[in-house]
Amino acid sequence: MKMNAKTNNKASQMGGFFIGHLQVSPMNPENPLLALRDKISAVDEKLLALLSERRTLAVEVAQAKLATHRPIRDVERERALLENLISLGKKHQLDAHYITRLFQLVIEDSVLTQQALLQKNLNHPHDHAPRIAFLGPKGSYSHLAARKYATRHFDSMVEIGCLKFHDIIHQVESGQADYAVMPIENTSSGSINDVYDLLQQTTLSIVGELTIPIEHCVLVNGSTDLQQIETVYSHPQPFQQCSQFINRFPQWKIEYTESTAAAMEKVAAMNSPKVAALGSEAGGELYGLQVLERNLANQQQNHTRFIVLARKAIEVSGQVPAKTTLIMATGQQAGALVEALMVLRNHGLIMSKLENRPINGNPWEEMFYIDVQGNLQSENMQLALTELSGLTRSLKVLGCYPGENVVPVEPRL
Repeated sequence: MKMNAKTNNKASQMGGFFIGHLQVSPMNPENPLLALRDKISAVDEKLLALLSERRTLAVEVAQAKLATHRPIRDVERERALLENLISLGKKHQLDAHYITRLFQLVIEDSVLTQQALLQKNLNHPHDHAPRIAFLGPKGSYSHLAARKYATRHFDSMVEIGCLKFHDIIHQVESGQADYAVMPIENTSSGSINDVYDLLQQTTLSIVGELTIPIEHCVLVNGSTDLQQIETVYSHPQPFQQCSQFINRFPQWKIEYTESTAAAMEKVAAMNSPKVAALGSEAGGELYGLQVLERNLANQQQNHTRFIVLARKAIEVSGQVPAKTTLIMATGQQAGALVEALMVLRNHGLIMSKLENRPINGNPWEEMFYIDVQGNLQSENMQLALTELSGLTRSLKVLGCYPGENVVPVEPRL
């Protein structure tokens, strides 16, 4: 970066110099960390520029694959790349585990970036900023998930916060919103039954999915400590996911709210050292709350899977890993469910999720939700659906959509 005389003089007067856009502090004998931190920041800025350049190249790769009809994922190529990077890393005294974790994230970003481009080419995007409905006001986990989905698929979005899951569905069914982002399952607390029950009745189609890490924190307004707190606010799900931590404080009164963001909003307004909210650190920042305690979940790996729904089903490129979600009611004879599942196996289809829920108004009868790894337009899926139609009392496709759970490759080294 070239600097004019004015910039150089200003840096000199302040006793520093510039690297890129960053002013580097002079070495201070009393605090040598200042200059070293500036140098690290300069290196980080270069890393960000290189990551951006790599993503641009990933887009060009996707365009080449689109023209040649090659699949997005090439697992052997990814593994060879990873192994080569580990070998190069050894020359720089970089640990193989560190290299693996770092570049698995980079490869995942590349895969999802390429998938999004192919899907945009196949399904024409909106000519306006899409309106996305989610649970809670700004700062809820659903809001963060909606933003993450929009960042990868759209240039911008209009945010619509809702109080209840039913309200989210209604917003899209009535045309007031284009998409619904709803949590469907959590690795700690399991399936979210209210959402599964709504899927029985809605006319919407699942058009996408995403998984985000859930990092619950104790959020407070101002200075306090865990022993001072008397009341904690949050959605029921975080209390369930953090039950072991919560049980350490039997004196706390638990108050449920419509969402984690509603809890944060309430605690911010109360401005008392005796109240706290459970929610995300990013959400807490929107309400001016501070983190008192982190990593509260019973399970260390706490993730929530969200589904994205729209009024119109989408087509999924054959170059993209696809997932199809079915809902069916079998007969009540012995072995009816097993017989239906064998159809999937016989056609080489892998089931990744099976969930059962009671049928409203029909005691002792159940609906089965099945996630299948496969494209709805594929021959084996169509043959399986034809066969299932003859075995089940009802069968409905809830949606076919790109699978965004990118399973990382592992090196052979």
